Amino acid sequence: MLAAMGSLAAALWAVVHPRTLLLGTVAFLLAADFLKRRRPKNYPPGPWRLPFLGNFFLVDFEQSHLEVQLFVKKYGNLFSLELGDISAVLITGLPLIKEALIHMDQNFGNRPVTPMREHIFKKNGLIMSSGQAWKEQRRFTLTALRNFGLGKKSLEERIQEEAQHLTEAIKEENGQPFDPHFKINNAVSNIICSITFGERFEYQDSWFQQLLKLLDEVTYLEASKTCQLYNVFPWIMKFLPGPHQTLFSNWKKLKLFVSHMIDKHRKDWNPAETRDFIDAYLKEMSKHTGNPTSSFHEENLICSTLDLFFAGTETTSTTLRWALLYMALYPEIQGYHDPDQFDGAAQGPHRVGHP
Repeated sequence: MLAAMGSLAAALWAVVHPRTLLLGTVAFLLAADFLKRRRPKNYPPGPWRLPFLGNFFLVDFEQSHLEVQLFVKKYGNLFSLELGDISAVLITGLPLIKEALIHMDQNFGNRPVTPMREHIFKKNGLIMSSGQAWKEQRRFTLTALRNFGLGKKSLEERIQEEAQHLTEAIKEENGQPFDPHFKINNAVSNIICSITFGERFEYQDSWFQQLLKLLDEVTYLEASKTCQLYNVFPWIMKFLPGPHQTLFSNWKKLKLFVSHMIDKHRKDWNPAETRDFIDAYLKEMSKHTGNPTSSFHEENLICSTLDLFFAGTETTSTTLRWALLYMALYPEIQGYHDPDQFDGAAQGPHRVGHP
């Protein structure tokens, strides 16, 4: 019986041409991909998708905001994209965003965890966590930030002091052209440092400069097509060299930096005197000692601290650089118009305070 079945299998293999087998395999994979990607009739519209890759090569990740505008013009404020195995529905326009995040917040509260973020953060921190862990981390962080001056006069004074250090650094350029990128990053990050670490760093501090350089580099690397390709084929990309490996290495260095600061805090930690965010978190961790289900542990502290740096530094410094660019392009907005100072209707008002 077995011999007969073996002979039959051998005969079939001899008849089936390798090319036919290859075509059959490809046809099967395409059919499986098609069935996997089938969507209901009311699914939001979107651009045509390639098998397995979806819309990956239709999106310019480095200028995704421009791509989104083109898709909105074609498909409306609600459209879909397929990035490898990741199915995404994009919502634009304030009314739809408010409806989704405010009126239907229970349906849209969780965060999608991409393979890249899973590799770096797992589900820790403020950005990548969801559910009860996210509620606990968010509630604690907001309370801690308020306690350390967020929205209060004390923080405003720290910002004004840091602004003085920034203007002094700019004066050192003696009016020559320069790139303000890292000088602004220095100032913005120092405000976050004063809250999280309880101290500011000198702009020449090598540790501080390395931190800023790594933060800046991961921002650009994550937007690269090669790194995004990791989200599509993580099981292949993890074995290949490339920018994604540099990205993972940089995040590892950033985690070690924060871990080093936590160790410094532990050496002179006094529960009765909370100096900064790390002290407050260590105190909260001590309340949950022995609770394996608690979300307050060191990995969450590291990731939450990096989230504060990444979100706060990049967004604020980019906004300030845009403001400087606009002032350079339109110097008239650097001063103000005094309605009481006129030389006549033809000349119009003087600009006061224009450098």
